[in-house]
Amino acid sequence: MLKFVVARFLQFIPVLIGTTMLTFFLLQVVPGDPIARMMREHIDPDVVARVRLQMRLDDPLPTRYVRYVWDVLNGDFGESYKLRRSVSTLLLDAFPKTLALTLAALLFAWGIGIPAGIIAALKHYSTPDYLVTVFALLGVSVPVFWSALIFQLIFGWKLDLLPISGYGTIQHLIMPGIVLGWSSAAIIARLTRSSLLEVMSSDYIRTARAKGLRQWRIIMRHALKNSLLPVVTIMAIQVSGLLSGAVITESVFGIPGIGRVSVGAIQNRDLPLLQGSVILTVVLVVLGNLLADLSYAFLDPRIRYE
Repeated sequence: MLKFVVARFLQFIPVLIGTTMLTFFLLQVVPGDPIARMMREHIDPDVVARVRLQMRLDDPLPTRYVRYVWDVLNGDFGESYKLRRSVSTLLLDAFPKTLALTLAALLFAWGIGIPAGIIAALKHYSTPDYLVTVFALLGVSVPVFWSALIFQLIFGWKLDLLPISGYGTIQHLIMPGIVLGWSSAAIIARLTRSSLLEVMSSDYIRTARAKGLRQWRIIMRHALKNSLLPVVTIMAIQVSGLLSGAVITESVFGIPGIGRVSVGAIQNRDLPLLQGSVILTVVLVVLGNLLADLSYAFLDPRIRYE
C-alpha cells in the first residue's frame, strides 16, 4: 500500500509544475497593466515605470517564473496589488469559510444522496423511485445561481426562515450548503441506485436468497458494500470539486471564501492574489483525486497491484 501511495504522489508532481507554469504565463499575457490599474488615481507614467522597476515586473518571464516558484516553495505567494496584504494571509483567512461551506454541502450530498439511491433501488419503478429521479434531474440540470436565487426568495424572503446572505452562524450555511450540494447529491443518488440494482442481480445475491437469508441482511452485509465502491470514488472526487467550485455560491450568498476572493482578484486584475487562489485550487483538486485513488485502492485491493 505504501508503494502505491508514493507512486500516486510522484505522479501528481508534474501536474502541479505544469499547472503553475501554465497559470503564470497565461496571466502575464492578459491585456492591461495591473500597476496602472492599481494606481488609477495617480496615473503618472513615470511613477508607473518606477513601481514596475521596483517590483521587477520588467524582468524576462522565465526569470520571473523561477523567482515566483522559489517564493511559493518558501511559502511566499507575494503581496496583493489591490489590498496591499500578503496573499498567504488572505487565502488563509478565506479558506476556513470555503471549507465550512464545503462541509455543509457534503453533509447534504452524502446524507441525502446515499439513502435516496438505496430507496430508489429497493423500490425501483415505484413512486419513491420516480421522486428520486425527479430530484436527481433537477439537481444536475438547474443552474446553481438560479436555484440559489429561488431558495433565497422562498426561504429567506417569503418564509423568513434563514438568512439570505452573510457568514457567521450555522444558519448562514444551510441554504448555501443545500444549493452547492444538490448536484452532488443527485449524482450520488443515481449512481447508488444503478450500482445497487446491478449488485442485487448478481449470482451471489441469488445464492444468499436461496439460503433463506433475510432481505435486509442481504442488503446490509453483502450488497451495500460492493455497490458503494464506485460511489465512494465519486464522493472523494466531489470533495475537491466542491472546494474549488464554490465561486458562484459564495458570490450569491456573500460568503467571503476562496471563490469570492478569486472573483475580486479577477475584477481588479490582482495577479498575485489570482495566482495564489488558482494554485490553491489546483492543489485541492489534486489532493481530492489522490484521496479518490487511495480510497478505491483501500476498498478494492486488486487496484494496488495493477
